[in-house]
Amino acid sequence: MAISWQGVYPAITTKFTSDGALDISAFLNNIQAQIDAGIDGLIIGGSLGESSTISHDERIQLLQVTLDFVKNRIPVLVNIAEGATHQAVALAQRAQDNGAAGLMVLPPMMYRPTDRETMDFFKTIAMSTDLPILIYNNPVDYKVEVTPAMFEILLQYDNIQAVKESTRDVSNVTRLLNHFGERLKILCGVDTIALESLLVGAHGWVAGLVAAFPRETVAIYRLVKAGRIPEAIAIHRWFLPILELDISPQLVQNIKLAEVMTGLGTEHMRPPRQPLIGKERARVLAILEAGLDTRPTLPSNLPNA
Repeated sequence: MAISWQGVYPAITTKFTSDGALDISAFLNNIQAQIDAGIDGLIIGGSLGESSTISHDERIQLLQVTLDFVKNRIPVLVNIAEGATHQAVALAQRAQDNGAAGLMVLPPMMYRPTDRETMDFFKTIAMSTDLPILIYNNPVDYKVEVTPAMFEILLQYDNIQAVKESTRDVSNVTRLLNHFGERLKILCGVDTIALESLLVGAHGWVAGLVAAFPRETVAIYRLVKAGRIPEAIAIHRWFLPILELDISPQLVQNIKLAEVMTGLGTEHMRPPRQPLIGKERARVLAILEAGLDTRPTLPSNLPNA
């Protein structure tokens, strides 16, 4: 299924039962809410999906049940976050063989590679698959930046097509657009600056809090793209305290608690992660309760995707 690299692409959470098994029912319940809201694609097994705790087999299982469920309504991507190139290649090939529409690929994990090693990692994966690739550029969390000079080389591979732009520097959206035009599609990967990134030309949004607030997330995207900026800003101002829960080492705990509050998930996660407790839990609950108490009425005439 073709990927436009435009719209809202949830980095979906992975649902677990209390004993740590995959909770497929809860997982699909959330995906249904995403589809009902009008999302444009899904990413399985990202950082928010607890990538470090799920196996290759489990990713493929999640891919298969998702594809059966969405029935070609939206493209489904598999995240690759591996420490070894051969493991990344193996997962890319399995994802392709099992029907994934594309890949999101992080730089090598557990080891801080040089620029040459980073590019060789991405190039080797690109050569191993026909699937389109979204490169995750997050130097804040992963200490590796994919610079415009590196993209000059990487974009020689036709299936490297997009970037999840998470440098937290909004000006980098314009920098990349000036440098590559439409050759490199840009998807904002930081919830708190998605509105600003879209306003300066980002094509899409890989979202986190969409897991609990799909309709509000889609509304902001569509209103911006339709030029209805004041309406988008009004929703964003309400949303920002909640969106800030995404830029935290405990983003999984925060967002899973938000999913519980909105009836779209559970708090179960795999160790070493544990649900929030004490003062931090009270702080996050206060933010979510305040947001839910003032949740805006969305425009009834949202533009189509």
